[in-house]
Amino acid sequence: MRKAVMPTLLVTTVAAAAMMISSQALAYGAGDFFTRVGVAKVAPTSDNGSLANGALSVDVQDETNFAFTLGYRFHDKVGVELLAALPFEHDIHLNGANIASTKHLPPTLTLQYYPLGGTQSRVQPYVGAGINYTFFSDEELTIGDLELDDSWGAAGQVGVDLLVDDHWALNAAAWYIDIDTDASVNGAAAGTVEIDPLVVMAGLSYRF
Repeated sequence: MRKAVMPTLLVTTVAAAAMMISSQALAYGAGDFFTRVGVAKVAPTSDNGSLANGALSVDVQDETNFAFTLGYRFHDKVGVELLAALPFEHDIHLNGANIASTKHLPPTLTLQYYPLGGTQSRVQPYVGAGINYTFFSDEELTIGDLELDDSWGAAGQVGVDLLVDDHWALNAAAWYIDIDTDASVNGAAAGTVEIDPLVVMAGLSYRF
């Protein structure tokens, strides 16, 4: 009888230890470095303002491109993340005509809160808030010269990781970014373009 108990106890102990190790590995938390990669769509607000004292209505078009993030969890429930991407190129309609365009880079730094951080849950939602800096380049206008000033603005974020194993997860995230840029046409101030996009990204997450 005792001989039967010992192997059973040993198997139970090993199984419990394995489950504990596995659970600890899956629990995202303090000390994790991570990256998220995927495809992001930048969808500006539907009303982007006007230029030249209201003579030109502005409509900035959507654009999709590759994006990635880098992040660090300095607490089970708190971390930081930097959003980066390849340049997004947007067509700009003025009074309905596609006669302008620009490229921009929108690095965005957010402080994040993970309500289930440090737990064994495979679903890890998060929210964040932070700041954005948008760099504009390669502005084009068929009726003259267009210049867009770089922009600073606030940003908000929501997202979720669906853990696959110790390192990989599926990820979906969205940012709302305040991007307002002063525009000049042929060297003269023309007004402010309010882009204020919703950025939606889907892809993979990997923690180191």
